[in-house]
Amino acid sequence: MADFPYYLEKQTEENIMQRMLDRVPSDIDKSEGSFIWDAEAPVAFMLSEAAIWAQELLRRGFASTAASSDENFRSEELDLRAAEHGVTRRGAVQAIGKVTFTGEPGKSIPGGTVIATPADDVSGEASLEYETTTSVILDTTGKAEAPIRALVAGRASNVPAGTITILSTSISGITRVTNSSAVTGGSNIESDSSLLERFYARVRNQGTSGNKAQYMQWAGEIAGVGASRVVPLWKGPGTVGLYLLDADKRAANSDIVTAVQKYIDPTQDGQGEGTAPAGPVITVMAAEEVPVNISVQLTLASDASLEQVRALIQKGVTAYLKQLAFNDSLVRYTRIAAILLDIPPIIDYSHLTVNGTSDKNIEIGASQVAVLGTVTVNG
Repeated sequence: MADFPYYLEKQTEENIMQRMLDRVPSDIDKSEGSFIWDAEAPVAFMLSEAAIWAQELLRRGFASTAASSDENFRSEELDLRAAEHGVTRRGAVQAIGKVTFTGEPGKSIPGGTVIATPADDVSGEASLEYETTTSVILDTTGKAEAPIRALVAGRASNVPAGTITILSTSISGITRVTNSSAVTGGSNIESDSSLLERFYARVRNQGTSGNKAQYMQWAGEIAGVGASRVVPLWKGPGTVGLYLLDADKRAANSDIVTAVQKYIDPTQDGQGEGTAPAGPVITVMAAEEVPVNISVQLTLASDASLEQVRALIQKGVTAYLKQLAFNDSLVRYTRIAAILLDIPPIIDYSHLTVNGTSDKNIEIGASQVAVLGTVTVNG
């Protein structure tokens, strides 16, 4: 923040002590160890501490300096400051997905059946548990797909396909369980940086009378929403389309979409039963994911492996695509090339293609979001 007020500057123990001693008559002994010195020293210490507390109190009184850059820290002062403007911290969200059970045809699997990922004894990674949200019956081929939800809310429960393989609730006749697609949508309790961003959006970009900014504010109040895009006149006059991303800047899952729809326009008939004004009909949808597939020939440093570099490419491109989400309509070929050259183990590259082309940017529509697809690297 800006410099502290003058009355809080130079309030060190030494400065305070010196000012106190200066006010003692010169004919009185005020050397260190004298009665006057010993009497004033504790006071100077306590006053210097009080000045530090006053500086900290002033710092925490403003949203910008109350917020912490630590993703695991939650500032109570920021909560209070934001709440003055009706902005509250969003809670954690449970990840959702689907699993396929295999076993005896006709076998029933009740809702609440617990499945899990295996624990990793080497890394110390704990098992993640999920439960089915509805009951299903295995068909004639001995298979059934069931929706699941993580038992513990948070981003850690977002897992890739093929990782949920353990049947924690014993059911006879079931031989296998797995998730054929990724489990997504889980998010941690909102960070200070995210809450500060929404606070600024509320106070600096006022949403009024159902303008675009207000629809985005309403969507942002629902836990799990990472970004939103408003399309006025989506299906003609009196209609509004609202596309959502989750906290990882991927397409929002059905739970998030449903929660936002219920909050803004639950009846979808323009009656104003939600936060939206009477008149327009609002349709909330998940954004459409556009995979960005990368293929490249690499020349690597002698101590680097293709798999290590592939992971670095995935990390760099994923971060780039997150920056673009609902902010830019182009995935730039040259930007992906620059990401490759910024990876130290890559000495050079050739035959770089992005979605099969070697010289074209990828256009992303208003309802779409670019996400990382396959990364193929050759040495």
